[in-house]
Amino acid sequence: MNDAVKTGLSFGLTSGIITTLGLMVGLHSGTHSKVVVIGGILTIAIADAFSDALGIHVAQESQNRHSTRAIWESTLATFVAKFIVAVTFVIPIILLPMGSAMVAGALWGLLLLAGFSFYMARAQGRSPWGVVAEHVLIALVVIVITHYLGEWLGAVFGGPSTS
Repeated sequence: MNDAVKTGLSFGLTSGIITTLGLMVGLHSGTHSKVVVIGGILTIAIADAFSDALGIHVAQESQNRHSTRAIWESTLATFVAKFIVAVTFVIPIILLPMGSAMVAGALWGLLLLAGFSFYMARAQGRSPWGVVAEHVLIALVVIVITHYLGEWLGAVFGGPSTS
């Protein structure tokens, strides 16, 4: 796998996990609505995947050291990785009650992140456990913050809403 594709896949995968986990936990805490959480995840899968792909594209163009082909490979890999990863979080929400779906989604995201972090560290010849711990800790911080933010917003704005 070339560096351009590695860049896009690693960015898209990581961003897909962290962004989707934060969004789904926060939306669930504030609304407890399957429709809202699924809508949020699908919005992330489309809008944020395009946004991240364009961000990688522009960042690499600004460095003025990558070929046009490499830039587009990173762009496409970022979009595909982010889109696919985000969409996988819809599955537990469709199949499980919301409380169980949040736990399953969080475990799924943490497992994906830990597995990728382990693989990446090993490929770099580094001890994987520190890298895994660092990345999982960041994801857990995002989960906790967005959970309490969602609860606070739900309380301030009257809880679950149908509008």
